[in-house]
Amino acid sequence: MRTLIVDDEPLAVERLQVICASLDAVSVVGTAADGSSALRLIQALSPDLILLDVSMPGLDGLGLARSLEDLPTRPAVVFCTAFDQYAVAAFDVAACDYLLKPITPERLTKAIGRVHDGARQSASAGAPAKTEWIQEIWAPHRAEMIRIAVTRIDRIEAERDYMRLFVGSRSYLVHQTIAELERKLDPRLFIRLHRSVIVRRDFIGGLKHDGRGAWQASLLDQSTVKIGRTYLAAAKALVSR
Repeated sequence: MRTLIVDDEPLAVERLQVICASLDAVSVVGTAADGSSALRLIQALSPDLILLDVSMPGLDGLGLARSLEDLPTRPAVVFCTAFDQYAVAAFDVAACDYLLKPITPERLTKAIGRVHDGARQSASAGAPAKTEWIQEIWAPHRAEMIRIAVTRIDRIEAERDYMRLFVGSRSYLVHQTIAELERKLDPRLFIRLHRSVIVRRDFIGGLKHDGRGAWQASLLDQSTVKIGRTYLAAAKALVSR
């Protein structure tokens, strides 16, 4: 894959060049230190893949990725950054992967494999239908970022400026407020039950009243969630359908 490296840190660029030189799947065709320079190189070189930092002077990585949406042939984007808090925003611009520095050959190889898999799926199935709702969320896990399909998320709880995603017996923290995340989730799949809790609709087993005016939702993992008064009407509508 013809690859462009975009990063304002010379050592980071050099590290990626060294790693790419050891991989048969990629060939570096250029480097850029800011988004504006990268955009000109993209138009001139038509790379297949961009290894892109987020934080750069001028046009940053997210801004550059958004500007690629109007290109007739959009290169695949893999973010390579030291910051995990931009992962959700990276998904909004259709990035293929999100790697945390320091980048390792193993993680980059896995990311390139995802790019190839995505290209094969697009070729066989055609362009996927666009939707305003997010389908996946990236979450930091140990030294990497992992993708979580939203359909696997049982419930979401706010923890200050972070959200904890509960996926089966595991949980993951993402840097996002509950209001921001709620706007991106399909309301046909998720419902907000409390100012700090969102639950997948089919994970709710029932509603119960405590006899003193308070309601709770019983979840399929045997836990319960208090229903806030603001959200009670919407919760009751679940059982009226």
